Amino acid sequence: MADKKVRIGFVGVGGMGQCAHLKNYATVPECEVVALAEVRQDLARKVAAKYGVPNVYATHEEMLKKEKLDGIVAAQPFTRHGTLIPELLGAGVPVFTEKPLAGTLEMGRKILKALKKSDTWYMVGYHKRSDPASMYARKEIERLKKTGELGKMRYVRILMPAGDWVASGFIDLIQGGEYSKDLQWDPPDKEMDKATYDSYISFVNYYIHQVNLMRYLLGESYKVTYADQSGVMLAGQSKSGVGCVIEMTPYRTTIDWQESALVAFEKGYVKLELPAPLASNRPGRVELLRDPGDGKTPETVVPQLPWIHAMRQQAMNFVKAIKGEIKPMCEAGEAMEDLEVARQYIKLWKGK
Repeated sequence: MADKKVRIGFVGVGGMGQCAHLKNYATVPECEVVALAEVRQDLARKVAAKYGVPNVYATHEEMLKKEKLDGIVAAQPFTRHGTLIPELLGAGVPVFTEKPLAGTLEMGRKILKALKKSDTWYMVGYHKRSDPASMYARKEIERLKKTGELGKMRYVRILMPAGDWVASGFIDLIQGGEYSKDLQWDPPDKEMDKATYDSYISFVNYYIHQVNLMRYLLGESYKVTYADQSGVMLAGQSKSGVGCVIEMTPYRTTIDWQESALVAFEKGYVKLELPAPLASNRPGRVELLRDPGDGKTPETVVPQLPWIHAMRQQAMNFVKAIKGEIKPMCEAGEAMEDLEVARQYIKLWKGK
């Protein structure tokens, strides 16, 4: 596919479909959005006109029947994924959705089963992995683990206060119509009562990004070992024994976003600061401390990163993965681990 543009079809162009995804794919020269499926037809026509999408359909079934696509972007509520994604995988082309994989472990397993039967792959939209700062930090962390120049990795901490995640990102949103009452939704988890399930869904909806980012920075799997009963802290341990903590809104901000991560080695650290999810043309920030000792001068380095925001880089990365230039940033199998970590946490927190 090196010499041709990747043909993308969209399933859903609501708030995130438009402002997190479509407007970014529209800027990627290596692809073209050739069709969209949206049950709200008036909204669909307005969005298609704005972004120059030539073909509009009322259902994904109709779009898949009539279009030859290289990839599908389905920006849908994750509590519909178990119903929708197996159908999309049947098209035999790569699929991208927002996080998480599904709303329950059962639906996650259903999706993986369908994926195994298909001849394609499925990338889950953990956009923080595509921020230039996160990509730089991960590369440096892996290098430091190999060289050992700063000693062993000892600890990873992620801080995620609630804040203004939109950052005016919906300012150009086209609105219109309501969801059809006939849309199919996944059933709730059978193992949890309603109150516990509601807590689980809330946690998954808001903090699953940090659950996933933790594994990305560690470079390996981890398990939850402690849940503070206030609901503020999750502690865990990686496969190789590295301690890790996620702090969930110990304070909140109203017109700012202060998400950060600290990856500590024996003789230094990698710090990561990430912007609001829908902030445009703004990467995160990386700070590196190297203090090798033995009389050597410690140094702090802050690399200059390109002015590309995570959502746009994520679109570029999905297109590159379709073209075979890189591996998908997070495939479904790994995203399943996020649901398992979330369930571990809820059991420790709620006792159910």
